[in-house]
Amino acid sequence: MNLTKLSKFLALVLRHQPEAAGITLDEHGWADVEALLAGFAAAGHPIDRAVLEEIVRTDEKRRYAFNEDGTLIRANQGHSVPVDVELQETAPPEYLYHGTAERFVSAIRAEGLKPMSRLYVHLSKDVETAQKVGTRHGKPHIFRVAAGDMARQGHVFYLSANGVWLTKAVPPQFLEDN
Repeated sequence: MNLTKLSKFLALVLRHQPEAAGITLDEHGWADVEALLAGFAAAGHPIDRAVLEEIVRTDEKRRYAFNEDGTLIRANQGHSVPVDVELQETAPPEYLYHGTAERFVSAIRAEGLKPMSRLYVHLSKDVETAQKVGTRHGKPHIFRVAAGDMARQGHVFYLSANGVWLTKAVPPQFLEDN
């Protein structure tokens, strides 16, 4: 059983296409665990509760969370479907970082960072994490984001349960090459 493949399918279902497993998400992104397991089986990926718990426990990015009694599961952030994962507004550090591929640099310099297909722009607390993110998309380029200045000018930031900083957009004047 390939946990990486199953984790990717779980991300697809809980972030972007719940219908791929025949389930629905509530307004806060929660899915019923039993319905999810049945949906995985119907989609050709039969797993049991222990495997699902292992995926959640071993995910390096801590993408998923169970509710307190373990009957519901959701992705912590990264959704393209409209859900409210009940993020709390949080004051950011002075600087955050965004890793991207070099091929996107000129557009980002001109237009800033946009959420694209997601609900929020994702930012990292350190260069190393941003570097890993940027590498996934090609030759990496790291932007330093003046998050403190943004917050002082009224931009809202959230910190997801797995440590990813989120904001609606980053205008170009708050970006510099790292």
